[in-house]
Amino acid sequence: MNTTPETVTAAILVIGDEILSGRTKDRNIGYIAEYLTALGIDTKEVRVVPDEEDEIVTALNALRGRYDYVFTTGGIGPTHDDITADCIAKAFGVDISVNAQARAMLLERIAEKDLNEARLRMARIPHGAELIENPVSKAPGFMIGNVITMAGVPSVMQAMMDVVSPRLRTGVKMIQVSIEAAGLKEGDIGSEYGTIAKAHPGVIMGSYPMMQEGRFWTRLVLRAKDAGLLAAAEKDVVAMVEQNKPPQSQIVITRPEA
Repeated sequence: MNTTPETVTAAILVIGDEILSGRTKDRNIGYIAEYLTALGIDTKEVRVVPDEEDEIVTALNALRGRYDYVFTTGGIGPTHDDITADCIAKAFGVDISVNAQARAMLLERIAEKDLNEARLRMARIPHGAELIENPVSKAPGFMIGNVITMAGVPSVMQAMMDVVSPRLRTGVKMIQVSIEAAGLKEGDIGSEYGTIAKAHPGVIMGSYPMMQEGRFWTRLVLRAKDAGLLAAAEKDVVAMVEQNKPPQSQIVITRPEA
């Protein structure tokens, strides 16, 4: 895995034909990525795959060998196309069957007489997996190895993230500063900004054009895990912006709260 003592990495694997067809608009990727960033886990890759065993297993094996964690969403419901749990069992080479604890969780919400074959699918868990409690609808997710499997329904997924997050290893959090000035255009500062970026390889530097108050703005966002490296890059960027901004245009510097 691509890991240092200061860096913990993750990928997100979204599973579902409905996402790829556009019938359902994904609301989970941004939430998970932002949640992980706040913890000090860097999201490095996102994939969306259909409800097809080969596609799921192939993507899962590629991602779990490359990153510290893989977060999957979707495909753990009661219908025939909910095959995520089976695919994860296959990827890990383990059996899958109804988990007694997961079944008991379902019975907290569903009467025994209503626990039919379809609903019981939600209690089928790969052997060796640790359950992730679901305070919303009771059907659990699970964690096996470095793979965290959660529901696709946003409210349920979010509740599962709160449950599983204390179990995760975290790294150094990214800190950020944004620098902008009215009337500053990307084309005016692109070359100089690129030169500064090369001089500060430990800092991630992005540029985002905007139209605001009838004028062009460019927001320059600097991100790093080392405060000293970030401060040095910020000093150079502010000096460059000062030289290139229109007269009377004020530089706005923003630092999101930790």
